[in-house]
Amino acid sequence: MQFTYHPHAGDEALHVDVKAYEHLFKVRRIGIGTTLFWRNASDNILYEYAIESIGKKEAVLRLLRQTYAPVFSARSLHVGWSIVDPKIVEKTLPMLNELGVEKITFFYAEFSQKQFKLDFERMERIVINSSQQCGRSRLMRFETLPTLKEFLNAYPEATIIDFSEQKLTAQDNVQTLVVGPEGGFSDKERAMFSTHRILGLSCSSILRSETAVTATVSKILA
Repeated sequence: MQFTYHPHAGDEALHVDVKAYEHLFKVRRIGIGTTLFWRNASDNILYEYAIESIGKKEAVLRLLRQTYAPVFSARSLHVGWSIVDPKIVEKTLPMLNELGVEKITFFYAEFSQKQFKLDFERMERIVINSSQQCGRSRLMRFETLPTLKEFLNAYPEATIIDFSEQKLTAQDNVQTLVVGPEGGFSDKERAMFSTHRILGLSCSSILRSETAVTATVSKILA
């Protein structure tokens, strides 16, 4: 673990719920005087604290020093991803977070299963856990829009990932991309792409939505 997340990291005295951080105080049995690194995942600063006291319910840590230590991708990437099974999204999030995706905007495509609803609180916890492991200093952001049309209206510069003779390369300047659901885009949706750049992947097999997202992001950021 590269650091521990707490929304109030940066306060002179950090009050920590012992039960919430059981892995620190019970599993690892860290004692008074031990120093630990914390982030609030919003300001790119790494905070070093010393444990001042440990009670049954709360531990108090005292700030020793802070260091500006940003950890993020050299390129900014925004992903538009049509909503698929939340379990698939949750399994894919740590990989996209590690690779450095800055933001994901979810939308319902025509072939999306409309009963799927995303749990953003749970997704944020997944991203926090991933960031603690990989060291990422800022949390990935999430957004939802009702339809692909609204996404394209909001982000007219988006690059569409679809079947195309022109293949995506690591050199392509892509800042916002769109990936469809299982079954791809409908003909009605493809009619919206006339003013957008469309790029394909070199793989000849048909990819699942989560595979396409991960492969595309890897090509651009890794």
